[in-house]
Amino acid sequence: MTKRKVYQDWEYWAKPVFGFGDPAARLLLVGLAPGAHGSNRTGQMFTGDASGDFLYPALYRAGFANRPKTAARGDGLELRDVFISAICRCVPPQNKPTSEEMRNCLPWLAAEMACLPNLRGIVALGRVAFEGVLALPAFSGVNKKELTFRHGAFYNLGDDLPWLLCSYHPSQQNTQTGRLNAEMFDSIWQQARELLERGT
Repeated sequence: MTKRKVYQDWEYWAKPVFGFGDPAARLLLVGLAPGAHGSNRTGQMFTGDASGDFLYPALYRAGFANRPKTAARGDGLELRDVFISAICRCVPPQNKPTSEEMRNCLPWLAAEMACLPNLRGIVALGRVAFEGVLALPAFSGVNKKELTFRHGAFYNLGDDLPWLLCSYHPSQQNTQTGRLNAEMFDSIWQQARELLERGT
């Protein structure tokens, strides 16, 4: 991959991006990896690209964010009751992380989860995020053969584990083809909100 000409003077290339959000969050959102010219450039997950442009309005509508748009760190965005992270910390080649890369990055996600004392649920954006979450040590005792990824799938994994809710990833590949639309995405965040309010 090469830098876009418009960003040639930016010193962001190939730097890792870490999770961010409300430290008291009950909800963890897990994506795939930083976008090459999005969060890799801004330093904030799901910021600066089309995926974030689709995600943050949905979080705002569900009450998880104080504003529907964000362009960079420090622009006034505040997340409420949600922490945003990803399986991989750096931009993967061809946007397809290798198994080794995912294994190397998962300890960072596990460490972030350990810093969320109120965690009740996880929303996995895409199949890779779903499989990555289930590969975490915390889920080692879960019978994964009974779990399959599909949009809207919900799994209550036991009293000692956060529940898991699945959504298609808000990538342009999904949103521009109609595989994921705003109504479908809103239903995920509304369900997450209802689960949290019920104390599930």
